[in-house]
Parts: sequence; structure tokens; C-alpha cells
Amino acid sequence: MSALSTLKLTTAKKPKHLSSVVLRRNKLSSKLWEQIQLAKSQIEGTQFVVKKFRTVVDRDSGLRKSVEIPKRIREWWFKNEAGKVCFCVKYGSQTLELAKGKHSIEVDSAQALIKALETVKQAVEDGELDAQIENASTTLRSGFKH
Repeated sequence: MSALSTLKLTTAKKPKHLSSVVLRRNKLSSKLWEQIQLAKSQIEGTQFVVKKFRTVVDRDSGLRKSVEIPKRIREWWFKNEAGKVCFCVKYGSQTLELAKGKHSIEVDSAQALIKALETVKQAVEDGELDAQIENASTTLRSGFKH
């Protein structure tokens, strides 16, 4: 018995281009993952750091080189007047409207914040916020046109 016979073989091929809806979902999902990790690290009292590469020009030689630097991640949550933790879901610089006139989610504790962020991440991956993401993307793109 060969090793390949134990696997389920299909005719599926990797798509050459992902649709813009899937790209936007993936972008927001990765940002939500960062927020979840940031919240977990704050509860544990540790530092959460995501690295990114920046190209800089060396002053002495004039050559370009890539340097790894920490990425600044801002918290999406805050405390309201009642002392509850609230968070907004952001796509770029736009805050998503989750329901008619409602832009934030209120939770009681840091553990509930993590659960709520995971729930929103699952909703994004299931496509429940596609219309809101599309609106935010359109608004962001309109700011770049002349």
C-alpha cells in the first residue's frame, strides 16, 4: 500500500487571483488576530510585538537595506463612562457600523473582550460583515482620488 493511497486526492487548483471580497476579509481577519493577541498579552502581562520590514538607505555607503522594526499596534478598545470595556472594529482608519447606528461592542471584562473579538473574527471569516467592509473600503478609496 503506497503512502499516497491513504490521502484524499482532488482536482482542485490554487486560484491565480483572489476576489476583492476575500482579500478584504483576510485583511480584517489578520487585524482582528493582532487585537486578540494584544489583549491576551496584556492580560498575561507580556509584550506582544509584530515585526515588519522597512527599507532604509545607509548613510555611509548609500546602499538600501531592509531593517526589521516593531510594528505599532493600537488598541481598538476603551473604557466607557460606566467602566465597561468597549471596542470598535476598524477597517483601515474607518470604524465599521456593526448595526444601524451602532459602532462598538460592550463587554464586562478582558476575558469577555477576547471572546467577543474571536466572535467578530469568525463573523468576518463567514462573510457576515462583507457589506460593512465594502462601504469602508469605498470610503477609504474615495479619499485617495483627485
